[in-house]
Parts: sequence; C-alpha cells; structure tokens
Amino acid sequence: MSEAPGAERPTVLIVDDEEDLRDIMRRMLERRGGYATLAAGDEDEALTIARDHPAAIDALIADLTLPGASGGDLAKRIRELRPGIAVVFVSGLPKDIAVSKGQIEDEDVLVKKPFTADALIEALRDALDQKKAEVDEG
Repeated sequence: MSEAPGAERPTVLIVDDEEDLRDIMRRMLERRGGYATLAAGDEDEALTIARDHPAAIDALIADLTLPGASGGDLAKRIRELRPGIAVVFVSGLPKDIAVSKGQIEDEDVLVKKPFTADALIEALRDALDQKKAEVDEG
C-alpha cells in the first residue's frame, strides 16, 4: 500500500490480554492495512497509552473480556481521554449476544473470533468511516 508523501498512517491502539493474538493483530494491521499500531495487554496499560501518547490515536481495537475489566468499560474510559476515537471490539461472542448482555451497543462494531485479516481491516475501516461521518455531520 503506497501512501502520498507526507500522509500519516492512522494509529490504532490494540488491547488484548493474549500476547500472541495482539501480535497477530499488529502484523495484520501494519502489513495488510498500512496502519501504525500501539499495543496494550490490560486496561491500565491501555489507559496510560491513551493518556500519554503524544500524537493522535484514531482507533481502539479491544477484546470484550479483559482481566479485571470489560472492553466496553475500557472503551468508555478511553473515549473520555480521546473523544472521537473509533472503536472495534473483538470477541468469541456473536454481536447479538454481546448487545443483549449489555457489553456493547447495537451501533458498535464487533468482529467475532476467530477472524481473518480482511475481516479485521474491514471492521476497522467501517468504524473509522462511521466516526468520520459523525464528524462531518456535526
């Protein structure tokens, strides 16, 4: 994927407690999607990155189930630090069950595990496009 001179790659914060899965997602997004990535293994690390990273963070990809936290709660806290951030959740649960359990909202983007690189990148693009449309309307 070639970029225009001076174009910045969107930055994605990946939060998953499974290190191998985090690394796989990083490679998928960097190599196939052209994204810059940051990664965290838990809520505290993610919040520190969201608070302290000096540049924009365009999107969050968070597992719905994290040690001591839920991905939904983490997303709310990160949205307070980074208003306008796009969010994608990953989970073994189907979306309708995650919504019925109150873990996510119906408008949230969720990718069901196991997923392909194409499915993850498409979900991320959808979430980024959704946020861009909200900004354009507002």
